Amino acid sequence: MKIAIIGALMGAALAMPALAQDGDAATGEKEFRKCKACHMIQSPEGEDIVKGGKTGPNLYGVVGRPAGSEEGFKYSEALLALKDSGEVWTVEDLAAYVTDPNKFVQEKTGDTSARTKMTFKLNKNQADIAAYLASASPAAQ
Repeated sequence: MKIAIIGALMGAALAMPALAQDGDAATGEKEFRKCKACHMIQSPEGEDIVKGGKTGPNLYGVVGRPAGSEEGFKYSEALLALKDSGEVWTVEDLAAYVTDPNKFVQEKTGDTSARTKMTFKLNKNQADIAAYLASASPAAQ
């Protein structure tokens, strides 16, 4: 019996890093409060999933959407360059982007002077926010 319990605990412990890398949408929903000062999540039908600012683009369906392509938003040249290169937002790329937006676009475009309009950087829970955005991204499901 002890061996079975120890085995189960070891299996759970080994699985923890994988779960942490994938992100937790429920935690990300709470963390999104930091983002809603500039961003909203609103369905095409006008349903407010998260009421928020309009400084940044609407993040409904962002996972699976080409970078810099939300209608009605004036993007930086860096994000337009990402769009032109064929960049499509993935959960992994969103987590990297919110960690350091300028570094992300500089690495993706190869342009060390590329800058985004997003000045906020997240130091933790990036994968959780990306997982939450994926849950509000029907294109990715």
